[in-house]
Amino acid sequence: MNILEVKERALEIEQLGKLPQDILDIIYEQQLFKLFIAKELGGKDLDLLEGIKVFQRMSAIDGNFGWLVTIGTGGNLFIPTLTQEIGEKIFSPNDAVIAGSGYPNGTAVKVANGYVVTGQWRFCSGADYATTFTINCFVKEDGVMTDNIISCAVNRDQVEIVNDWQAMGLKATASHTIRVQNVWIPHDKTFQLGICKNHYSNAVHSFPFGTFAEASFLSVCLGITENFLEEAWSLIEQKNKQLHRAERIGALQFLFMQQQKRFRQVEEQFYAILSAYWLQHQQQIELTEQQLHDFTNMSKESAAVCVDIANNMIRSLGMDAIIETATINRIWRNLCTAAQHGFLTP
Repeated sequence: MNILEVKERALEIEQLGKLPQDILDIIYEQQLFKLFIAKELGGKDLDLLEGIKVFQRMSAIDGNFGWLVTIGTGGNLFIPTLTQEIGEKIFSPNDAVIAGSGYPNGTAVKVANGYVVTGQWRFCSGADYATTFTINCFVKEDGVMTDNIISCAVNRDQVEIVNDWQAMGLKATASHTIRVQNVWIPHDKTFQLGICKNHYSNAVHSFPFGTFAEASFLSVCLGITENFLEEAWSLIEQKNKQLHRAERIGALQFLFMQQQKRFRQVEEQFYAILSAYWLQHQQQIELTEQQLHDFTNMSKESAAVCVDIANNMIRSLGMDAIIETATINRIWRNLCTAAQHGFLTP
């Protein structure tokens, strides 16, 4: 199966509510969940810009597909934080992929040889095929709840999946709630970003995590917007053949060109800034707080522009735009949903 065939199956994927096994097999075969993993562990070991561009390309094929590739690859950043033995065990399998949540919605009771964890976490994309889950918990010690947060890697068989993902878009991302109850987590399966415990790290893993996440999710929005504009142009061409109303079609074409220009400006700005930041990071020059703040603002504003581009077009595309099974409607819903992620909202 060619990866471009995913686009032809986008409606099937949405209606199924998850990625079919043959599409997952393509992801495993092409190492799309392992873009930032060392080749010794079966990864592609890409640099930041290469990986971010893959996120956009996959999202331009289909939003669900691109989102899941992005989320699955995001878990690659935890590799250096685990012991070599645990890291190899989690990430070496061909089908290895992490799902989870960064919100500290659990309690980790400290015991002699680790923690006993209980909690529930929402929006864990890829929950139906994840091999490991990462979760954050507040630590409870000697009966007292502390402000300390511990990150844990939990085996799939220790997790209950609550099939509750009912969003308007990205319906096939299986972004379900997960739940654990009194699960013992040994010390070597806890971790903290920034603390390196093995030799598998590279420059991507030390890049500021928040900026990495913002860049990742914005690249998904860019890819979905690219897909939206492609489909919008296709609909405009169809209308041109059907209506033969030069004035109406001319107005649509002009609107399209305006929105496409806005998209290219946002895309160029994003990659120009990210390229500069990545170069600075490679030169081991720490990004300033102001730079990180500026990138956050740029990411949020760019995501808002992507949604505005789609909204400006959708009103002019007729009844096709409101039919749920229509391609343009599905892409629009996926974009609105992706742009709602906490890293991109105001």
